[in-house]
Amino acid sequence: MREDFLHFLWRWRRFDAHDLRTTDGQALEVLHPGELNRHAGPDFFNARVRIGDTLWAGNVEIHLNASDWLAHRHDGDAAYNNVVLHVVLEEDRLLTRSNGTRLPCLELRRRIPPSLLDKYLRLEHERAWIPCARSFAGVPEIVRSNWLDRLLVERLEQKTALVEQTLQATGQQWEEAFYRILARHFGLKVNMEPFEALARALPLRLLAKHQNSLFQMEALLFGQAGLLDEAFEDDYPRALAKEYRFLRHKYDLTALSASSWKFFRLRPAGFPTLRLAQFAALMHRSTLLFSAVLSARNPGEMEQLLGVEPGEYWRTHFRFDKSTAPRSKSLGREFVHLLLINTVAPFLFHYGRTKGISEKQDRALQLLEGLPAEANTVVDDWAELGQTAGNAARSQALLHLKSHYCDAKRCLECAIGTAILR
Repeated sequence: MREDFLHFLWRWRRFDAHDLRTTDGQALEVLHPGELNRHAGPDFFNARVRIGDTLWAGNVEIHLNASDWLAHRHDGDAAYNNVVLHVVLEEDRLLTRSNGTRLPCLELRRRIPPSLLDKYLRLEHERAWIPCARSFAGVPEIVRSNWLDRLLVERLEQKTALVEQTLQATGQQWEEAFYRILARHFGLKVNMEPFEALARALPLRLLAKHQNSLFQMEALLFGQAGLLDEAFEDDYPRALAKEYRFLRHKYDLTALSASSWKFFRLRPAGFPTLRLAQFAALMHRSTLLFSAVLSARNPGEMEQLLGVEPGEYWRTHFRFDKSTAPRSKSLGREFVHLLLINTVAPFLFHYGRTKGISEKQDRALQLLEGLPAEANTVVDDWAELGQTAGNAARSQALLHLKSHYCDAKRCLECAIGTAILR
């Protein structure tokens, strides 16, 4: 048993409260369990309990064993001086306050309903894809739906932490921060870090000076990526390398290492060379993309902002010096949707919250609701349990549920888990 189960029992009063007494025999009445504290300090703040004839208002601390109070050194921590009740599974040691009076204690060992304990232990020891796989279908749809709505916002808030961090690093320059995070997601998981490092090594203001020339855009991006330091056979990359040498000297630039980029096990459409060419085409269209996002009236216009075709050389290449049959190399719709999900929606949401413009936050949610659900094994596995994702808002919530609650077995912090236990 984990301590969070005792938190659940206390918070929702799911223990037997008949003839409730402290371990020294005093009558106990729980008027309010207090507010759960997820940070440092006692587990529940501002509880109200009646012990004997005295009404106490203060904090409640919860442990599996009473001796944990000493093991965690609460006896020497002033933050615990206002604890009015110690709730434990078992009182294996008598505790006193600093003034010598006994610390009131409630022991729950014999007050846990057997059926509830059985459900909890099954969740705790389940080895299925998610702990509640066998019980999930029995949870009312309204409970699941409301919880997923909340998790979507939680996921957006989590993603905005990176937005805020990037804004601080760029001196609150929204366009520069958007450029960096957009570049990061151009690399997907495999080349995410080198793409972000490239954006830091090549500031947007410098790139914007050459916006009118796609050739110079590519020279700067490929050169700074460290991918032009070869003896090329094709005229085009040789010309790019020559242009980059001039620009590198002009701006005193330092390139990344070519070894930073991963090609292994990627399909040609995902090669970093092609992604860089597509990114160059996007920057050639506009270096004020975030302003364009803010002006877009609907998800369709946002999608059009990101739909670009790279330069002519890339019609017959995925990488330098290796020609292929001619074909369009425009950004695929599914990839554009990922950029909208992972970059545009979090930026809109954070901008709206920071500036106090709720309409922008709503637009971020509407954007996700208007995009198709992501196609991956996690979403497919949820569908097998009967929880389909009709749009990206739902798939994002389901991904968050799996990675942040199910995988960590945070069942007692999950509305679905607590519904099963109630």
